[in-house]
Amino acid sequence: MGKTASKQLEHMRNMRNIGIIAHIDAGKTTLTERMLFYTRKIHRMGEVHDGTATMDFMPEEQERGITIAAAATSCCWGNYALNIIDTPGHVDFTIEVERSLRVLDGAVGVFCAVGGVEPQSETVWKQSEHFGVPKLAFINKIDRIGADFSAVVNALQERLGANPLAVNIPAGEGDAFQGIIDLISLRFLEFSQADQGVSMEIRELTKEESSLAFPWRERLLEGLADVDDTFMERYLDGEFTEEDIHAALRRATLAHRACPLLAGSALRNTGVQPLLDAIGRYLPSPLDVPAPLGTKHGEDVIVDPDPAGDPVALVFKVQLKEKRKLALLRIYSGTLREGDSVCNASRKTDERISRIFRLHADRREQLSEALTGDIVAVLGLRSARTGDTITAPRSSLLLERVDGRQPVISLALEPRNSEEGKILDEALERYQAEDPTLTAALDEGSGHRIVSGMGELHLEVLLERMQREYGLSPRSGQPQVVMRETLARAAEGEGRFDRELGNVHHLGEVILKLSPRERGTGNRVLFTPEYDPDIPRTKGGMGFPRQLAEEVRQGVLDNLLSGPVTGYPVQDVEVLVTHIGKEEGRTTPAGCHMAAGMAMRDALEKGKSLTLEPIMRVEISVPDDFLGNAISLFNTRGGRVEHLSERAGFKTIEGIAPMRKLFGFTTDLRSATQGRAGLVMRFETYDSL
Repeated sequence: MGKTASKQLEHMRNMRNIGIIAHIDAGKTTLTERMLFYTRKIHRMGEVHDGTATMDFMPEEQERGITIAAAATSCCWGNYALNIIDTPGHVDFTIEVERSLRVLDGAVGVFCAVGGVEPQSETVWKQSEHFGVPKLAFINKIDRIGADFSAVVNALQERLGANPLAVNIPAGEGDAFQGIIDLISLRFLEFSQADQGVSMEIRELTKEESSLAFPWRERLLEGLADVDDTFMERYLDGEFTEEDIHAALRRATLAHRACPLLAGSALRNTGVQPLLDAIGRYLPSPLDVPAPLGTKHGEDVIVDPDPAGDPVALVFKVQLKEKRKLALLRIYSGTLREGDSVCNASRKTDERISRIFRLHADRREQLSEALTGDIVAVLGLRSARTGDTITAPRSSLLLERVDGRQPVISLALEPRNSEEGKILDEALERYQAEDPTLTAALDEGSGHRIVSGMGELHLEVLLERMQREYGLSPRSGQPQVVMRETLARAAEGEGRFDRELGNVHHLGEVILKLSPRERGTGNRVLFTPEYDPDIPRTKGGMGFPRQLAEEVRQGVLDNLLSGPVTGYPVQDVEVLVTHIGKEEGRTTPAGCHMAAGMAMRDALEKGKSLTLEPIMRVEISVPDDFLGNAISLFNTRGGRVEHLSERAGFKTIEGIAPMRKLFGFTTDLRSATQGRAGLVMRFETYDSL
């Protein structure tokens, strides 16, 4: 191996691509700010509540004190190069978390020591499990009144199914919080507030601290022995070192058998450096994670992380800066250089990379090249959209796309004049390119632009950005819920099309059966074997013509886009095509397409349409004095209480409610509880309550 190749591999071994994931207000951005400060990436710490945090650079984020768009940065800690993505915690921007996790190798889940495992914590944790991302857990805000480290550890096990193994624990909680006890070295770590936690004093444990630490240390060692055979032998022999514990934790983390757990308070500058150490020690490099699978000519291909190989990268986010498209890439193989010709395999277009940047929130650092494992931004990919695969020229390799999300709420916008209409269309086109969960369509009848998104806050932020970036303030209607339609019962439909279109006679005949499926399983179109276009036919023209069957399939799919009763898209149905008529010289593809549509409408009318609406999972946190008020108000909004619990001195109401009845619920709830209730909503499913 040459010197250059050896150096590249060493660089990749020391690289950590990580995301900071959590529920809203768990302290993700504050933690990221401290990480940047202690790694000397920034020289002055900003605060979220002051609107000065580095990673919250959008004015909408600074005003609200929340993260809206995932922001990338990079820094160094010892020998480790960290690429960090700070993700949003609000459910309306969950796509930002999803597409970030798609390209990350590891993650740090941040949990509030008072709130514990909250609804969005659960959502992002499950998303990370779906992508197979190894994780650390950091219990933040240990200094807050009501903090309960043990309760959060138990919640991680019970609600998330995690196996948390504490690497360090807090010495005291709430006002009594003094510092961190390291369970591996059995040392006390005290962070100086005089220099914002930069100085760390390490000392031996007192007798009282030792009695607190030893049960947790024994739990750590036994937990490691349970999940790692190599460590078990050394543990049983009683001969193991600190390095053996670190190595076993790393193996268990990479194998998803355990999750190292740390504690601290980012706002009080305590416990962040041990977390940085843990990121380097336990989370994977690009060489430690399974190589991604791609498809080439219909066959699966493993994409090896080889800097000398053909370039393969995934576009996980697109931003438009000064009318120029900035594509954020994760490079899985090869090396990208300025001026390189590449192929957008998803769009089948040739592109040229004009510039490469490493991002630091809203600032950019220009690079001449980027290697396998890097997360960078690129100028020059004009056709790029989220989920596209960038490869070497003439390559047809495709990586798995980033899944989209169905919008649940829509808003009608009306420009004040024709000139504003053009600018509005331009703005909406840009925002759709940046955000895959946002859709916009022109209503030909009214001339309104119908914009659909993931929630009220999502659309509210969109209107604010339009005003700030384009000076637009279109008239807007009341938000409307995006509905769906399904089938109440099984039915059979027939369709026969026999007429002339444009001097050509078309004939088609189709019979099909329509059946409802379980909620959330999607649509499925099947054929009986004699008509199935996916079954290879014998040579010599035997068998049913594939083109006619394909047209029937397309006619079915077209009619699932709009139900005959409500006009909403039809979902969760199974279509079985049982008969396609064929008369030599008379039956045409267009006739079969039309007949399939007629059969679908017939079956949908016979099966009776059932309207589905977005059902939200709601969690209300309220003081005991206002519990009755909160439940009563929730019930008046069509809510159904499913679970009542107590956490940190607050009652927690969990349940479901239709989204159409929850508009303005936050304001009413605050009024009914003197502003003391907290509310979290997330989309659950489309259903009928």
